[in-house]
Amino acid sequence: MTEEPRTTPVEELSREQAMGELERLATEIAEHDRHYYIADQPVISDTEYDALRSRNGAIEARFADLVRPDSPSFRIGAAPATGFAKVTHAKPMLSLDNAFDEDDVHNFFARVRRFLNLADDDAIDIVGEPKIDGLSVSARYEQGRLVQAATRGDGSVGEDITANLRTIRDLPETLAAPAPDIAEIRGEVFMARRDFAALNQRQEAAGDKLFANPRNAAAGSLRQLDSSITAQRPLHFFAYAAGEIAGDFGDSHWRFLERLKGWGFAVNPLARLCASPGQALAFHQEIFAQRATLDYEIDGVVYKVNRFDWQDRLGMVSRAPRWAIAHKFPAEQAETILNRISIQVGRTGTLTPVAELEPITVGGVVVSRATLHNEDEIKRKDIRVGDRVVVQRAGDVIPQVVSVITTKRPKGSTPYVMPGTCPVCGSHAVREEDEAARRCTGGLICAAQIVERLRHFVSRNAFDIEGFGAKHIEAFWRDGLIRTPADIFHLAERRDDIETREGWGSQSVDNLFKAIAERRRITLERLIYALGIRQVGQATARLLARQYVSFDAWRATMADIAKGDGAGIEARDDLVNIDGIGPSMADDLAAFFNEPHNTDVLDALARDLVVIDFEAPETTGSPIAGKTLVFTGTLKSMARGEAKARAESLGAKVAGSVSKKTDFVVIGGDAGNKANKARDLCVTILSEDEWLDIAGR
Repeated sequence: MTEEPRTTPVEELSREQAMGELERLATEIAEHDRHYYIADQPVISDTEYDALRSRNGAIEARFADLVRPDSPSFRIGAAPATGFAKVTHAKPMLSLDNAFDEDDVHNFFARVRRFLNLADDDAIDIVGEPKIDGLSVSARYEQGRLVQAATRGDGSVGEDITANLRTIRDLPETLAAPAPDIAEIRGEVFMARRDFAALNQRQEAAGDKLFANPRNAAAGSLRQLDSSITAQRPLHFFAYAAGEIAGDFGDSHWRFLERLKGWGFAVNPLARLCASPGQALAFHQEIFAQRATLDYEIDGVVYKVNRFDWQDRLGMVSRAPRWAIAHKFPAEQAETILNRISIQVGRTGTLTPVAELEPITVGGVVVSRATLHNEDEIKRKDIRVGDRVVVQRAGDVIPQVVSVITTKRPKGSTPYVMPGTCPVCGSHAVREEDEAARRCTGGLICAAQIVERLRHFVSRNAFDIEGFGAKHIEAFWRDGLIRTPADIFHLAERRDDIETREGWGSQSVDNLFKAIAERRRITLERLIYALGIRQVGQATARLLARQYVSFDAWRATMADIAKGDGAGIEARDDLVNIDGIGPSMADDLAAFFNEPHNTDVLDALARDLVVIDFEAPETTGSPIAGKTLVFTGTLKSMARGEAKARAESLGAKVAGSVSKKTDFVVIGGDAGNKANKARDLCVTILSEDEWLDIAGR
């Protein structure tokens, strides 16, 4: 029997299997991000989440041309919650890639060395810091005074929590002189273990709900709309990074930490300067040994390249900097009983099995549920209802099922069989070849899917209609007030029906209609993302918007591609040539536009909306802004990744192959067929020196 893709080692995956795995991972990780960053109610452990990201990264490393624009590698967290004003970060607040063992740490050092073209004997100093399990925030100072504070949010836009952050004693209201004109200081808000225990005692005495763990307590305290409540909570802050700085703040991270202390910030006293992978690993072991005795939760150690000029060169890969990595700690484990397996149906119709566990305390947290991913995972681990299972937890989240204790298996147990029908609508649930997921075929007749599609449409990264949450969408759909996305923009015609509903009054209805009216103007990338096209996440939507600029141009081109003849063939070639979009994604876009129902939705939306054309980032003076570049051969001065990142920062588009629409081909050593094709098509060829003159040496 052929092994299923989910359990197949990455090095043995076929291209088709890899494509299916990357799709599943993108969808699954996005959902976990929503649970973790928005609801503060994660449903899997840090270890399980990291394993998903690790497998995704390994597959992408092997099949670089299959990297999806909505890949988890491009994503940072999730969008901010409602109830707070939005703050756009001057510089993105990045997440971190993870290391799980010594090989990963050595590979991190090797990647840095390769990217910077360093010799084998060139030293790479790094700063090691304990990874606090709290909430990332940013505090902005102008002329030495605190003027604004924000959560990380989705990395680009966060929540304004200025009033709440001012209540934290560890955070200075003014900076000790000399201070820069602008200083954006980033760090972690957390609650000490002893303070957490005392808080829960007070909650219990008052008959209030207990917090699950210190991180949830810190997050809940920081997100209070009433800052006086936050002031009553014992929160702390460790500073560890810079955002926008106007002025001198040192030439290295270690010196910056010293500067932070001089400005009055609390900096983790356990941070250490390490001169080699060996010293970094020794630091990790030392901190792990101290973990249980520390008065705050940590889940690993962060390594950062010390030199700021090297950090600038290394830059970032979408969601994470190349110059830093988090070395995580091992997970904690416990035994419990799996009482039953339930099935959840997602927005795209995916059936996800969930383990319903006998409640068990793991690392101080009571857990009772864990995702089982899909039937492959259940089959691989031979998980059965009634089994005694080993679960593990790293951090403050619901654990994963690690294994089954077969010696304690009840007599008469039978292997679990995934249902062949959707538990919501009764439609057939099918599994396509080389796909791990089983999907409901009910489409728009399936209540789970249509409600989820509408939820996605109004979600924060899509139309972002404030006050129109999941429960309202479900209730309005159930009662026939909305059936399609366009119906949302005609709810004002149903005012009388809405005002008579429980929980709705004249003011709340006015607020809803105002929020909907404000979204009649929408950017092209948000609209594309909101449509819920398979494989089209935020990153892909932005790529498409950047390529086609206007709604009419995008729609017309996609319609041509869907027809598959004449102009559509050339248009499809151009689409696939966009760096980050491949044949599979082009097929899904074509399938969407081949469905009359979808085009009807677009027609209806076009009548109600003003779609704003895409605006490219300001790149005044760049000679390659708006141009398409292809790199081929080996560059001596910088690695391919750095060259690509530099080109994109100058407003250029980077393609994977040469076509008649290519503007420049940059040729390094040992250039091959791309160089020959460029000459055949009379495309302008740049030498490495000419490229450096443009990019800035």
